[in-house]
Amino acid sequence: MQNVNGIKRSSGMSLVGLIFVLAILSLIAILAAKVTPTVIEYFGIKKAIQTAKMAGSSVKDIQVAFDKQADVGYIDSIKGRDLIIEKSETGFEVSFSYSKTIPLVGPASLLLEYQGTTAKSAPVQKK
Repeated sequence: MQNVNGIKRSSGMSLVGLIFVLAILSLIAILAAKVTPTVIEYFGIKKAIQTAKMAGSSVKDIQVAFDKQADVGYIDSIKGRDLIIEKSETGFEVSFSYSKTIPLVGPASLLLEYQGTTAKSAPVQKK
């Protein structure tokens, strides 16, 4: 591209701009790498409470079934005793709520709060 004086004008990204964009993208990738295992564990817990609800006929049975699923699924954030189990007209409803802190840099950390339930429309109660 030429301006009025006939001098070519460069277009595109400068080296400093490229370094800045790469730095931002690498920070996003590092954050995603730290958050992804906790999200995978959350979905594992949701699946485990569904399985435990089907396998148990009492509160203790549900807790034991969840602990077995947690051992197989590498779930470390909560145990069967941490579940909120309530009797309903259709059987038992199982809920959970927990927080996960991910250290970032120095004193900075990221707090993620997870909760879930087997109930169709009931809010999750915190323990």
